[in-house]
Amino acid sequence: MLDSDIKQQLAAYLERVTQPFEIVATLDDGDKSRELRELLGEIAAMRPGLIALRTDGQDARTPSFTLGRAAEAARLRFAAIPLGHEFTSLVLALLWMGGHPPKEAPELLAQIKALDIDLDFEVYMSLSCHNCPDVVQALALMAILNPRVKVTVIDGDLFQPEIDAREIMGVPTVFLNGQFFANGRMGLEDILHKVDTGAAQRDAAKLRAKAPFDVLVIGGGPAGATAAIYAARKGLRTGLLAERLGGQVNETNDIANYPGLAHTTGPAYAAALLDQVGSYGVDVINAQRVAALAPAAQPGGLAALTLDNGGQLQSRAVIIATGTRWRNIGCPGEQEYKTKGVAYCPHCDGPLFKGKDVAVIGGGNSGVEAAIDLAGVVNHVTLLVRSELKADAVLVAKLRSLSNVTIHTHAQIAEITGAGGKVNGLSFKRRDSGEQVNVSLEGVFVQIGLMPNTEWLGDAVERNRMGEIVTDAKGQTSAPGVFAAGDCTTAPYKQIVVAAGSGAAAALSAFDYLIRTPQAAAAR
Repeated sequence: MLDSDIKQQLAAYLERVTQPFEIVATLDDGDKSRELRELLGEIAAMRPGLIALRTDGQDARTPSFTLGRAAEAARLRFAAIPLGHEFTSLVLALLWMGGHPPKEAPELLAQIKALDIDLDFEVYMSLSCHNCPDVVQALALMAILNPRVKVTVIDGDLFQPEIDAREIMGVPTVFLNGQFFANGRMGLEDILHKVDTGAAQRDAAKLRAKAPFDVLVIGGGPAGATAAIYAARKGLRTGLLAERLGGQVNETNDIANYPGLAHTTGPAYAAALLDQVGSYGVDVINAQRVAALAPAAQPGGLAALTLDNGGQLQSRAVIIATGTRWRNIGCPGEQEYKTKGVAYCPHCDGPLFKGKDVAVIGGGNSGVEAAIDLAGVVNHVTLLVRSELKADAVLVAKLRSLSNVTIHTHAQIAEITGAGGKVNGLSFKRRDSGEQVNVSLEGVFVQIGLMPNTEWLGDAVERNRMGEIVTDAKGQTSAPGVFAAGDCTTAPYKQIVVAAGSGAAAALSAFDYLIRTPQAAAAR
């Protein structure tokens, strides 16, 4: 099942297992059950005496397995063969169940253990989804640490009838106690904030108690993380505030153009970057959203940030690196059917549309790549482009060679339609002739670019008509002491290496500002 290199690496990891536990599998005579039996057998054989395997499970889902200690009822179930992106989730679950300590902050672990309500989670994922592991791993840890938390991880491709019955058209999708809980990427802090009703108030109080920073970075992507590293290396008291550590780069499958790195993945790059941030003693504040910025009233004063939870922070200098998000079409039906057929990540959600007809909107590299990828999974792809195809010639040639792809250029989307709560088609107008065309389909993948996460700024700093923060060559904004970096700015090229470089420049500019600007009396 596992190749020799993976086996060797896994065996080394499992040496960290110190407490016995058992794997109980529910299997039948099918091919998937045989695959799962082989995988679990290889795992158990690596730690005889500590990892026991039984195959007499009676779970409602087949194939599946539980992880649990002999003296406890099993609380963590995998209705899946967790390979692909979820193999790391399996390895971590094995280690945690075997007594190896997780790396999460002690206060988060204490918060999990203190939960005093019964929580029964079901998380639907796909093995090709790079957003799913964060959710799976967070929930698995909660189940292992707290006896009142149960978690079932379900591969939607294996249990398609459940996907259809619950009308799941995007992963990860989480149900709690039988009711819809959330969809999309979430971290442990996000989940705890939703289930621990007192968390927001406690967090706000902790934030208000923090002393002012020298530099406070807003955003945890390549620009923000690099800025925090450079500021901390200058000996400045540095904070990094992020709604999601890693930012948009977490949604990048492959990175092959970053100098010095022949190849890596977005999540791996983000994790390494944030480990480096932590090594410099940066105060990392995760899973928090900024609501407003009040720049310092005078040079040398303190800028103030207000957070969604009511918390407040102050800093002598601020670096904004909030990045971007997927751009919406803005047509009727898009918001109504989001996660019910309207999707933005073909890698994550594509497997849920196996054998179905879908549309891709967008003619750049991302749109054409999405259409090519989906053509290997779905029945038919309709690609709609507002003007002409603008993707690289090699991608366009590949696209035109596919027999199950139809391309419509000069197409203006009029409406995404649906019935019974999910997408059933779309209509578009041919811009060259005015003809109205209706297409029956079950999924729409939007790939029309990105927009900056800057609405919360209001008029605190100057922004252009696209919402991008206007900066000079040093990253300085229109407000003294406020700098910006990365994709949320007017920088012309939205690339990881450019974002990282601009983060470094903004931090160095902030340092220069601080050493040349006397502190205002009220800021001392």
